Amino acid sequence: MNQILTIAQLVLSVLLITTILLQHRGTGLGGAFGGESNTYRSKRGIERFLFSSSVVLGVLFVAVAVWHLFLK
Repeated sequence: MNQILTIAQLVLSVLLITTILLQHRGTGLGGAFGGESNTYRSKRGIERFLFSSSVVLGVLFVAVAVWHLFLK
């Protein structure tokens, strides 16, 4: 069971890092790939998906870490 939790935590950490790095602070998704935008707007489409998935992955990561801690 410990190995499964360790692998799950590793996979969640890689996915969490990926979703956070794809978000570019203060700009749209195009800013991460060279485009710029100086206007404020709400998150839509892929930006909203990346934000929501990073929150979900963060909660799952913490839950697996706590679960792993209690099993040791």
